[in-house]
Amino acid sequence: MNNQTYLYSGMFTTALRWVAGWTYFSAFWRRLILENKLNPDEAGYIGEKFNHFLPHALGIKPIIEHLVSNPESLWWAMVSFTVIEGIVGFLFLLGFFTRLMSIGVFGLAFGILLGSGWLGTTCLDEWQIGILGVAAGFTIFMSGGGKYSLDEYFIRKNKPFTSKKGFKFLGSGPLPLKDHTTSKIVLAGSVFIMALTLFTNQYFHGGVYGKLHNLSVKPHVTISNSFIENNTLSFTVFRDEGADVYGSFLIGIKVKDEEGNVIFEQNQTQLSNLAKEQIKNDYVAKVKSGKHSLILPLGAKATLNFRIAPIKNKTEKYTLELIDISGEKWTQKVAL
Repeated sequence: MNNQTYLYSGMFTTALRWVAGWTYFSAFWRRLILENKLNPDEAGYIGEKFNHFLPHALGIKPIIEHLVSNPESLWWAMVSFTVIEGIVGFLFLLGFFTRLMSIGVFGLAFGILLGSGWLGTTCLDEWQIGILGVAAGFTIFMSGGGKYSLDEYFIRKNKPFTSKKGFKFLGSGPLPLKDHTTSKIVLAGSVFIMALTLFTNQYFHGGVYGKLHNLSVKPHVTISNSFIENNTLSFTVFRDEGADVYGSFLIGIKVKDEEGNVIFEQNQTQLSNLAKEQIKNDYVAKVKSGKHSLILPLGAKATLNFRIAPIKNKTEKYTLELIDISGEKWTQKVAL
């Protein structure tokens, strides 16, 4: 393809490049210019938002869990990620080293897709952002920046670096490839992205066949490792479903025997006044007492401990029951 063809193809994708560029640059703008969302001690800390990705991340869950379990490493990762988003988004918007920045957009979008593609209470929000970012990165890589880009401006000014062969792969202008090779790359890339679209849509939401599901609609809490030992009830809670902007609010905890008799209970008032020593959090998103309940943010995991009266009949089976303010209940057998 000649230079004129690439000039027009890049020009036709200008709106896509500008919007995608702003999408990533605005993350930097929001977190550091409009507000400071990189302060771990303030509400809205981006690390807690990142913790929300954990429950159903695809393929990168161990990385997320490691970071949210190590606050200092998480902070450095969030700072680095924010700076990269700012640089990539701004240069992509300007069309400077457009193809190199498009690789950055592709990578950032791919990470968002794998990490948070399951989130979104109404329109599969994060999945759409991720998969469209992947498609935009690939498209702009093939087209280059076009007429309204800094790359083209420097080409017209005959800047020495634009005549380097590598600039064609990193900036704009005709790719130094034969037409049939370019056609195969476009087809292969498009097939891959379409396959990724269908796979992730099905994996996260059942959007291709079967029953649709949205794990962001209502809260769910997983209970594990529940036991009574030395007159102490201990169990681990993990909030693994529900909206990322809204917690699960526990208003009741009960332990029942086989006949349904309650042998231990914590009501709404008691849960709102738990001592910090009774809660051992694993991640940066923390289970904590609120004004009227025990609050479980999305992605939070904690071990809770309660003093309990001695169990007289240790041969009987007991059940732990958690009650959410919505009326939802979650249960698990208690080991003695």
